[in-house]
Amino acid sequence: MWASFSTWIALPWIRDLGEALTLPLAVAVIAGLAIIPGYLTAYLVATITLDRPRPITVPDTPEFWPNVTLIVAAFNEGLEIEETLRYAEASDYPGQLRMIVVDDGSTDETAEIVSAFAFEHDAVTLVRATHGGKAAALNLALHFTETKLIATIDADTLLVNAALSRLVARYMSSPEAVAAIAGEVVVRNSRATWLTRLQEWDYFLGIGSIKRSQGLWQTTLVAQGAFSVYEAQVVRDVGGWPDTIGEDITLTWAMLAANKAVAFEPTAVAMTVTPDSLKTFARQRSRWAYGMIEGLRMFGAPLIAKRNIASHAIAVNFMFPWIDLCYTFAFLPGLVLAAFGNFAIVGPITIAMVPLNLVLSVLMYRLQRGVFREMGLRVRRNPSGYLMYIFLFQPLMSPLAVLGYARNFFHLERRW
Repeated sequence: MWASFSTWIALPWIRDLGEALTLPLAVAVIAGLAIIPGYLTAYLVATITLDRPRPITVPDTPEFWPNVTLIVAAFNEGLEIEETLRYAEASDYPGQLRMIVVDDGSTDETAEIVSAFAFEHDAVTLVRATHGGKAAALNLALHFTETKLIATIDADTLLVNAALSRLVARYMSSPEAVAAIAGEVVVRNSRATWLTRLQEWDYFLGIGSIKRSQGLWQTTLVAQGAFSVYEAQVVRDVGGWPDTIGEDITLTWAMLAANKAVAFEPTAVAMTVTPDSLKTFARQRSRWAYGMIEGLRMFGAPLIAKRNIASHAIAVNFMFPWIDLCYTFAFLPGLVLAAFGNFAIVGPITIAMVPLNLVLSVLMYRLQRGVFREMGLRVRRNPSGYLMYIFLFQPLMSPLAVLGYARNFFHLERRW
């Protein structure tokens, strides 16, 4: 309904822009700038509003909780790894929890710190490896795993005390087809720089809304390595973590292609370190875009061909490159034109997107605040970060995504 309404409103805009660009190009540009993004935002609002999560059932006694192996792949994480392990060790998980840390050929003191920690904690095992990348490190740990469930966290990610319990409880409360559960990852270092302040709202509102919407259908497209739980045997059956730049994306899609489902639990909160400089942010976000294209190349067409409930989410990912191209090469130049009085590309009609985006922000903020209260956490005040998120995030994100798409298209060297 929203897409139809916005198309009707955009008809004069299409006609006017068509006189300058040709009608087909005008339709393509306006679809990428307004109609498709408007549809996706309306879809998020609708699905989040209608979502009624299945209640979590928790066993009364520890013996009913499955044993879990927590895997941490670490490369030069000497500054963060001990705190990460201490938070994980303090988890209130009722069942047996073991930890495997794979030192991926670190050149700093990571291995020594983990070795000392493992000496004091019997549940922790250090595995040393030559530097082969994150996927290789995770697959090596999988080889040493004997539990039904495995969980992964990044070496700089802190688990809230009940996070793992909530994630496993969601798994036990889910239908049999569910083979992985993604946790809620929020920003840990949001006060470091203006960029981390901005990213706090991206994780809290943007990524959070997408996870909730996809989780409604149990088609969460990324069971992120930063914090997720998987059935170990299913991971083995699909070949483990693939040697791709977005190993968690392609693993998740491999599970979906194997007719498994992937859910999401918003109360399983973990806090991760985000890039605090433009250089590291640019590398991360272009890497994510590169990884998405890798996943689409490997599993996009087969998943759409299944015509099941995951097909819509995959089809949306096929739209993202066009949206980012239109934003980078049409909307941003259009802002410059608008500043000189030319509203052919960006004009008053683009304001029609603002109310819907505000509705989504308010809705997600209320939901996330409820999650934080339930987990004994507090949402910190960050109005400046929110304003930067509204006005600066997409102008930063879309060009970086286009860079990632281009690197994949031209088969340039992968960079982590």
